[in-house]
Amino acid sequence: MTAPRMSERRTSIIAAFLVALGPVSMALYTPAMPELVHAFTSTESAIKLTLSVYFAGFALSQLVSGTMSDVLGRRKTTLIFMVIYLAGSLMAAFAPSVDVLLAGRLIQGIGASVGMTVARAIVRDQFTGTEAARIMNMVGMMLAIGPAVSPTLGGFALGLFGWQSIFFLMVGFALIACGAVYGFMAETTVPDRAKGHIGPILRGYRELATSSRFVSATLVMAGAVGALYGQATMLPFVLIGKVGLTPTQFGVGMLMQSGFFFAGTICVRVLMRSTAPARLVFPGLCFIGIASILIAGTSHLMVPSFLSVMGPVGIYAFGIAFVMPYMMTAAMEPFPHIAGSASAAMGFIQMGAGFIAGLVAAVIGLPLFAFGTIIPVMGLMALLAYAWYRAVCLRDGQLATEPAE
Repeated sequence: MTAPRMSERRTSIIAAFLVALGPVSMALYTPAMPELVHAFTSTESAIKLTLSVYFAGFALSQLVSGTMSDVLGRRKTTLIFMVIYLAGSLMAAFAPSVDVLLAGRLIQGIGASVGMTVARAIVRDQFTGTEAARIMNMVGMMLAIGPAVSPTLGGFALGLFGWQSIFFLMVGFALIACGAVYGFMAETTVPDRAKGHIGPILRGYRELATSSRFVSATLVMAGAVGALYGQATMLPFVLIGKVGLTPTQFGVGMLMQSGFFFAGTICVRVLMRSTAPARLVFPGLCFIGIASILIAGTSHLMVPSFLSVMGPVGIYAFGIAFVMPYMMTAAMEPFPHIAGSASAAMGFIQMGAGFIAGLVAAVIGLPLFAFGTIIPVMGLMALLAYAWYRAVCLRDGQLATEPAE
């Protein structure tokens, strides 16, 4: 492998900022969802749809942004999509109707999609193995800070200046992202316009789709991280509508989820000094399994309270921190020649799982019931996918080559 174009620290910071942009755009917005029902004289289902279309744009556009980053380069592609994100943020901020807000959120999702794909690709371009897992852990630590602060910031902005101010904050994030990419991000791949032809694109995605290792590892991530995106459409209506929190209290309360996730990344950082990242996945899935059982039980058998909802959510987030570093690198490691497309496919499946979860929740129409049913199912999917991944690795004799396995 050639020498890295950027240091591990710079790669970590830039990757974390790009990855965080999507979740921050979601978390910052969620405290305003119940108020938007009244602001636009609309319904809960219509406002939930603004989050669903964001997910749809985010998930589908990753397939485009990932391939574009292989064709045009990571840096140029990121700048193009950040401009799109900026346009969507301005459209949402000045939206006169729900229809325009829906369009703005869709365009925001399209623009933010580049963060996930390029962040993982620039890590894979330069680093592999334990070093890559260490960077992804650092990305996780930084990623926890943005979504942790965002609901709180969104709740305060909503209370002080109204819902438009939340989207103006996103405009600021877009401008910062453009400046950071233009000034500090080096190009980490050699652009290849031949990869933009339909034949190579289809061959690349066929290679990924027929790789049991890639699909199983990606489904682990879809069940784990996808649950966070899915429950974002449910928690505002559970905690504000059922538990009775104000939007500001909801924003502060969401610190519990991000706090547990951040604590998990710290534990993983310490444990990786003496333990291979692969060995941390199973304990993380145990936390996810326990949290899934608690979510199902408390949602269906108890009157909801803040702790009965957010306690299991925190445990689930703690487990994700153990699962994410290794499973992300394990899925992408065999595909350095199509790192952008591999990252895009992983993000598409991961975000697609969250989108489907939110869509099913909207169809069910009962936030607490949906939360107590859908999230445990996603936890079970992560567990079953990891069992498949282990079976694939044992079949191929790959576990013997992994450190400390």
